[in-house]
Amino acid sequence: MDKKWLPLTITLGVSGVAVVVASVWPDNVEKPPLPQSLCHGALSRETAELIDDGQGGEISTDEWESKGGTTDSAVFKGCRVLRANPYDENDNPRGVYKLVIEDTPSPPGRKKGSTSLGSGLVGWALPERATVTLPAGCPARMGSTAPYIRVWLDVPSQDEEKLARLERKRPVDADIALRNNVTVMQEVATRLVKRYDCAD
Repeated sequence: MDKKWLPLTITLGVSGVAVVVASVWPDNVEKPPLPQSLCHGALSRETAELIDDGQGGEISTDEWESKGGTTDSAVFKGCRVLRANPYDENDNPRGVYKLVIEDTPSPPGRKKGSTSLGSGLVGWALPERATVTLPAGCPARMGSTAPYIRVWLDVPSQDEEKLARLERKRPVDADIALRNNVTVMQEVATRLVKRYDCAD
């Protein structure tokens, strides 16, 4: 064989091997796209990711709903927001926060030392907890005869009493946690009111 054709022969041979190897290995299966609407439609993925316990990880949710025993307890929707544990051999996600949508006969109150949600919303926020009461037209639209629909947010990693018992510091600065909680509750109210068409 003419030496000038030798490199081309080697190149073609290697290419041939590459084709064979590619046909033996299965094609990479693309993961399904991550859902962009979470917690019964109350949160976008982008906003849901704001609240973190300082450890990061891919976000997912565990969502459930049930109806109470009376017509005044017809709405109860829960959502636990989870984060992946990169160092967990069993791949068990950890709970980061919980969001609960429920009807209630109790009028909205205000927690001492809390921050208002603003934008005409009835609710308040702390670094570890927040709540918003939906407009008066929402209970009927959501299937309840109760006078109020309230949404609770619970962020255990920001609970001062729990942190003190464990002798740990806040994983995220309190001001940042508070700001994130306000943003989350603003979106919760906006999305649920739009979904059920129950603005005042």
